[in-house]
Amino acid sequence: MKAQKDLRIALLQTELSWEDPKGNIHRIDQSINLLQAPVDVIVLPETWATGFTMHPSLHGMEWNPAMEQQLEHWPGPLASMLRWAQQCNAAVTGSLACHLPAESRCVNRCFFVTPEGELSYYDKKHLFTFHDEHLSYTPGNERKIVEWRGWRILLQVCYDLRFPVFSRNRKGNLYDLVIYVANWPAVRSNAWSALLPARAIENLAFVAGVNRVGVDGNGIDHDGRSVILDPYGQAIASLDPHQSSWIIGSCSGEELIRFRSRFPALSDADRFSLEP
Repeated sequence: MKAQKDLRIALLQTELSWEDPKGNIHRIDQSINLLQAPVDVIVLPETWATGFTMHPSLHGMEWNPAMEQQLEHWPGPLASMLRWAQQCNAAVTGSLACHLPAESRCVNRCFFVTPEGELSYYDKKHLFTFHDEHLSYTPGNERKIVEWRGWRILLQVCYDLRFPVFSRNRKGNLYDLVIYVANWPAVRSNAWSALLPARAIENLAFVAGVNRVGVDGNGIDHDGRSVILDPYGQAIASLDPHQSSWIIGSCSGEELIRFRSRFPALSDADRFSLEP
């Protein structure tokens, strides 16, 4: 780590209006206004503007790479993320269903926006074929680690959680915190609650997992169970199932450095390479 400063994270566990970006922006506006404590990172659920839609070309955010350096042309959901980042002096992350007309494809893109308007993003690699996500979106093929306030943060999206090799912490390219944004169905909540601590333990890293609540447009129920975990796999902060609220926790940089120094298991990890 570059610094021993603590990192305060706020996860928003909330319902989402189906394929209604304006409604969801209004919903999150109200929640942001209730966020009193200063934080460093705000985390929103997967596809927070639309819900887990399979119609990204109709209801998703249209994005052109030429917009990347032109803040005044950022579309509504992304402009809102910047506004929230500036309002709270915190980075804001969460995924959006994105239509890329210039490339004739759509992606489930996790954005990371700073108050200064710096933009990073990761395209979800593991598409949920069980729900035909691969028919509407194209997968990403690269991991993304962003640096923010002395922390290295790995961005991951929902189904990525089931594939530990992709999120494996690697010597020489370490991260300190992994964030999972999700629309994880309640019927498989036991997997969510088991795999998040596993990722913390095996990677000697903090983990933040945010999941939506409520029933989506396909009649699928989501019960939240958002949580912030320390590198031991123990909960720093959590929310009850079905509760709509903020969850805030502080990750200790000093504790992470001390733990990795005392228990340098990452030095013994297997070497491997990922195929595209």
